[in-house]
Amino acid sequence: MDLIIVESPSKAKTISKYLKGKYRVDASGGHIRDLPASKLGVAVDKNFEPKYVTSPGKEEVIKRLKDEAQKADKVYLATDPDREGEAISWHLQTVLGLDANATNRIEFNEISARAVERALKSPRQIDYNLVNAQQARRVLDRLVGYKLSPFLNNKIQSGLSAGRVQSVALRLVVEREREITAFIPEEYWTITAELQDHEGKHSPFKAALEKYLGKKCKISSKEQADAALDALRNGQYRVESVKKSITKSHAPAPFTTSTLQQDASNKLNMTAPETMLMAQHLYEGLDVEDGGHVAFVTYIRTDSTRVSEDAQKAALDYIKEKYGEEYVPEKPNFYASKKGAQDAHEAIRPIDLSRTPDSVKKLLDKKHYNVYKLIYERFVASQMAEAQYDSMQVSISNGDYGLKASGKAVRFAGYTAVYQDTKKDDEEETKGLLPPMEEGDPLKELSLKGDQKFTKPPLRYTDASLVKAMEDKGIGRPSTYASIISVLNKRKYVEKEGKYMKPTEVAFRITDLLMQYFTDIMDVGFTADMEEKLDLIEEGKDWHKLIAEFYPPFEERLRKANTDGDEITEILCEKCGHPMIRKSGRYGKYLACSNYPACSNIVSESEQEISETPCPKCGAMMVVKNGRYGKFLACPNYPSCKTTLPFGEKKEEVIEGICPDCGKPTRRLRSKSGKTYYGCSGYPDCKFMSWDIPTGEKCPVCGKPIVKTPKGVVRCSDKDCAHNKAE
Repeated sequence: MDLIIVESPSKAKTISKYLKGKYRVDASGGHIRDLPASKLGVAVDKNFEPKYVTSPGKEEVIKRLKDEAQKADKVYLATDPDREGEAISWHLQTVLGLDANATNRIEFNEISARAVERALKSPRQIDYNLVNAQQARRVLDRLVGYKLSPFLNNKIQSGLSAGRVQSVALRLVVEREREITAFIPEEYWTITAELQDHEGKHSPFKAALEKYLGKKCKISSKEQADAALDALRNGQYRVESVKKSITKSHAPAPFTTSTLQQDASNKLNMTAPETMLMAQHLYEGLDVEDGGHVAFVTYIRTDSTRVSEDAQKAALDYIKEKYGEEYVPEKPNFYASKKGAQDAHEAIRPIDLSRTPDSVKKLLDKKHYNVYKLIYERFVASQMAEAQYDSMQVSISNGDYGLKASGKAVRFAGYTAVYQDTKKDDEEETKGLLPPMEEGDPLKELSLKGDQKFTKPPLRYTDASLVKAMEDKGIGRPSTYASIISVLNKRKYVEKEGKYMKPTEVAFRITDLLMQYFTDIMDVGFTADMEEKLDLIEEGKDWHKLIAEFYPPFEERLRKANTDGDEITEILCEKCGHPMIRKSGRYGKYLACSNYPACSNIVSESEQEISETPCPKCGAMMVVKNGRYGKFLACPNYPSCKTTLPFGEKKEEVIEGICPDCGKPTRRLRSKSGKTYYGCSGYPDCKFMSWDIPTGEKCPVCGKPIVKTPKGVVRCSDKDCAHNKAE
């Protein structure tokens, strides 16, 4: 029996159901090899070749797949149809010992019986340009993240991370916050008149002040507003012109990864990571209540708006049957993908239009249903005829002032019968059609009012608006948007206020520090240009050359950033001969090689206070350090030896105080946090302890121990005891 290997067990289950036992289908669970987590894993001195290791926990998976591959007549690699999927197939081929030139790679844009059967009839070789494109991104991101993160940890605090795209996205959030903080509101006024024909035959309507002396006017003070209001009240309103037209609104394109995330955020209030998780499940397949296992949508990582001819024909047939001939456009709708889009995949769409949202509502939970309904309706709408509106615009004069009224009403619903576009926060609902008017008609005023307003600062980013900004600026790619937002939240670089992102204090520090030393890495244009260069690797460009052009200048900036403000000593590095520099780190001052990162030699400062305690691991005399909880002992051979001990360990014990419970002497001790306390020398038989020196006596009022405080005051250990108050 032939073997098909995919990434996820859910995907394997769906495909296995469609193939009805003709093939064995198994899953790798994602990557089986990757760069090591604990070290760089890139041979900088050997043309930046990555050093892959088995992914944690994948030993049993590899063993199982090897056994199955040996028994199989043929092995097909059916991972996702993108760079990441191609790389996973290549890793599988390498680890399982498959022929590097075998035609065993199959791919499909949707997990349906027809698509899988079609793919099995046209296998191909692994596309090594795609593999190299993935490797280039992985290596570049590893070099940037692995080198910049320790820099941030040393300069700011531990537990921080940086990333080639992540840090630029964070910069957008931080700069937007600074725009908001620096924003100075400006006053302006709107003036609105409620008008009606003189006979009162037709409904009233509203008109807004727009012009003064024929030019567009902006009223910026109460004095100007009062002057305009007085003039309008004392003047005569008259219709200057009436313009009637039929306006059209074209259907929106089917979803790409980014537009799906944006719409789900705006309409469903779902985060980008949450949206992608639901979409991934819908793509791979879900168990449904009738006992089946079904895939609902096509591949969900795409920036293409292309739709296959079969899918478009099915959509047009469905629209004609359900909504009528008039809802089918004269020519099928075509949507041009954005510049730089990878057009290998279709847009995101439902696999089977007969599986309507209503028909699956009882089969899916609420979140999966909402995302499926969104995808379904957007796709159907994208293939429908334009919406049409009867529009009317009226210009009205009153002395030196001009007003404008507009309205529109639906003439033909078109695609809006299925899908409603998301309105902007400041966009009013569509107004109804205005009453009939003719040029020269006089109008009477029913009411007139002026409203004081102030300009508003730009809004903070939401998941939707940040994804759109990243896409518009060319930062990252569809498969990375959700993971970047997830990292910003997980690392607590941003916190949510409702749906809006507010950068935390550490986000400002990270951004400022990286902007100071790594302006190109943090530059939006540089990052977008790098994305385009990485995309060219798919066309056969040498990825090693791209990394080789980037890394040396980056390494030099990193060296300067790490040594900026540090004292260069006359001490030479024992490993490479470069001068050592005096730095301040988490454990105080130390000496580090100025040739970092090429040489990472670090030694302890000789001027540090040396204790009389040898390191229990390497024997070096431990040095006294200051930490969060006071002094402690650390090995001078850090970081090669990271042993630490409580301060004062192995020194002569101090006896001070008398235990009030058993009469034995008490010992002066230190807690884990470095705070002094007193414990009975009879421990563990006697477990007495006190934060103050016990005198051995007990309080005559409450019976608790009498203690002596650090200031020499003798009192009851219970501060609220009446004995203390009596004194």
